[in-house]
Amino acid sequence: MERREESIWGHDGHRFSGSLSLPESGTGPGLVVVQEIFGLTPYVKGVCDRLAGLGYVALAPDLYSRLEPDLVLDEHLPDSLPRAFQAMQRLDLPQAVDDATVTLDHLRSIPEVQGHRAGIIGFCLGGGIAYMVAAASDPAVAVCYYGSAIPGALDLAPLVTCPILFHFGEDDAYISATQRRAVAHEFAGRRHVELHLHPHAGHAFDNHDSAMFSRPQAAAQAWEQTKAFLEYQLPPKG
Repeated sequence: MERREESIWGHDGHRFSGSLSLPESGTGPGLVVVQEIFGLTPYVKGVCDRLAGLGYVALAPDLYSRLEPDLVLDEHLPDSLPRAFQAMQRLDLPQAVDDATVTLDHLRSIPEVQGHRAGIIGFCLGGGIAYMVAAASDPAVAVCYYGSAIPGALDLAPLVTCPILFHFGEDDAYISATQRRAVAHEFAGRRHVELHLHPHAGHAFDNHDSAMFSRPQAAAQAWEQTKAFLEYQLPPKG
């Protein structure tokens, strides 16, 4: 597995970086990995590595680059969560969606991406952005982990035509049961849609670097479901 930094150019000429992980085979389908509110952390880069281990070319863009250079918040520090919320509130969400869409286009252009096919996966803040990119563009697939922006953007649901997977925690303090049911209702009966609700799990349960949020059992179950979904919808070639 190889890592390298990519330079990505926004529609307005803004340059931002991304962390790219390549599979051992050197090629594979592409997946954009969209960050949590803590920024482009080691955890997010680790998700890229995990996906590379499955045979994907994974690219995580630095969507906080417009706020300040290299803004990464350490999940282990007690003041990281309020600082992360402040950063998220400063973020121009439509611009971040556009930058993620540009990243998807950039990933498709990378020679190592098979057939120029690429999807998107996001966590927390990134789960909402992945959903919005699925509505605004044409990723091959979208995976949305506990995207708190999704329930308030269900008017975009008819625009989502790619296969999409939703993960929510049953005990999520930021996404209510009513909101989760609204997402389930909006996508009920649609082909190539999965929604999984994980018991004994709150928000950001996949983040093993955060003692506050990590729930290993739910994370392992969700990852197996994600792997199966990706293998079916966007399989790496042998």
